[in-house]
Amino acid sequence: MQTKQTVNEGLKRAYLITIPAADLTAKIDAEIKKVAPQVRMPGFRPGKVPANLVKKMHGEALHSQVVNDTIRESVDKLLRDEALRPAMQPEIGLNDDYEQGKDAKITVSLEVLPAIEAPSLDGLKLEKLVVPVTDAQIDEALGNIASQNKSYKDAPKTKKAADGDQLIIDFVGKLDGVEFDGGKAEDAALVIGSGTFIPGFEDQLVGVKTGAEKTITVTFPADYQAEHLAGKDATFDITVKAVKVETETKLDEEFAKSLGLDSLDKLKEIMKAQLEQQTAGLTRTQMKRALLDQLAAGHSFEVPGTMVAAEFEQIWAQLQQEAARDEDPAGALKQIEDEKDEYRSIAERRVRLGLLLSEIGQANGVEVTQQEMSMLIQQAAMQYRNEDRERFVQYIQSEPMAAAQLRAPLYEDKVVDFLFDKAEVTEREVTVEELQAAIEAEDGAEAAPAPKKAPAKKKAPAKKAEAAAEEAPAAEEKPAKKAPAKKKVDAPAEAAEAKPAAKKAPAKKAEAAAEEKPAAKKAPAKKAAAKK
Repeated sequence: MQTKQTVNEGLKRAYLITIPAADLTAKIDAEIKKVAPQVRMPGFRPGKVPANLVKKMHGEALHSQVVNDTIRESVDKLLRDEALRPAMQPEIGLNDDYEQGKDAKITVSLEVLPAIEAPSLDGLKLEKLVVPVTDAQIDEALGNIASQNKSYKDAPKTKKAADGDQLIIDFVGKLDGVEFDGGKAEDAALVIGSGTFIPGFEDQLVGVKTGAEKTITVTFPADYQAEHLAGKDATFDITVKAVKVETETKLDEEFAKSLGLDSLDKLKEIMKAQLEQQTAGLTRTQMKRALLDQLAAGHSFEVPGTMVAAEFEQIWAQLQQEAARDEDPAGALKQIEDEKDEYRSIAERRVRLGLLLSEIGQANGVEVTQQEMSMLIQQAAMQYRNEDRERFVQYIQSEPMAAAQLRAPLYEDKVVDFLFDKAEVTEREVTVEELQAAIEAEDGAEAAPAPKKAPAKKKAPAKKAEAAAEEAPAAEEKPAKKAPAKKKVDAPAEAAEAKPAAKKAPAKKAEAAAEEKPAAKKAPAKKAAAKK
């Protein structure tokens, strides 16, 4: 095997590897001798098939396997001998005019990670903005709990049901006079005006009294979750067993015990902890922003263009998704197009900070344990169908690059926590508004506003995504995948009953993450084989 470097410019490297035809022929002959004893052919005793016949039958497949294995071995040897640290998957090609009996010429192109010295952590100072929890906030939170845990008492039998009253009813639903599955219930609780049942159901029960029997007609929504009911007219035979009115909910010891707690003080203690947790995420975001700004200001080095391009593609995909959901998709898309260069700069910043955090972590022994990695894999596998989960796990376990990308966000968090512990941290009490303002403050040309809980006006999607875009993804040193040489490589497939009378309960809106997270990276599919 002969190796010649053809490019050495900045972080770019390229090599030409020549594998003599004689070496390939010798390996093919050795492989034929290895498999010959296992070949069965009519007219020959087991293990006695001549080598020339084995070659005639299986030579092409064995040749492809040998070339593939040889290229893998050659590239691995090149990386070891030259002490190369690929930034991304090397591009590998086999000369177009290659055929059996000729020398194989392999081109290898890649970018390497820059050499970075782990910075000194002496003198690292951070300010931690803390939002104290007030008694008024605790009382407000308790009031919200009370409003969500209303109690009712029986009203006089002459009472006509009105908005806010609770009915206890039996009902039977029918389509064209025939009862349908799931359309029947007994002692069902319904609060008029709550909107928990399909449109028109609750409205027709206004004015009923205890003991009343009534048949109502409703139309199921066109997008109703039960397809056999969607858009259909139905009748419901209803018996009103009780009309109840709301009673005052007192925030006392009995109320706390009704929630399964020992005392009202214990309830207040839990609420205070929850309120503190809500702002703790914002505080961490603020500290992380300040930390990354310090690191970015003190370090400037060349970063691999392939990594920047990959990072930008992820940011851009996120921005385009946000734009597509905007009230004015065309206008939103134009805005991010106008700011495209800014997002490329953000991608470069993310890569640079990721490499720097990686160097700091490696220099100080920060690592993700095997147990933590197993949990990450299992959590990621839950995104796929049951039948695809095991294949996804096997894929991650067999692909070092994919595993590194899955590990990266947790690794970054652990490095950031390490730096928090090393820094001299001073605390300052602020309001929630002041904390949010600190997070949203622009740092030079790179603004990274965190989403407000209640923005005064609708922000364009570009601004919504900036916070996630600017965070630095962890860039653990990723081992290069072995380069396939076959024309085709089969990559593992990417692990790519409610009552009809009631509306499908809407899922709670996910609370905005308090801490800015790096964009999740997809596990890469295997690269196409080297061109033959």
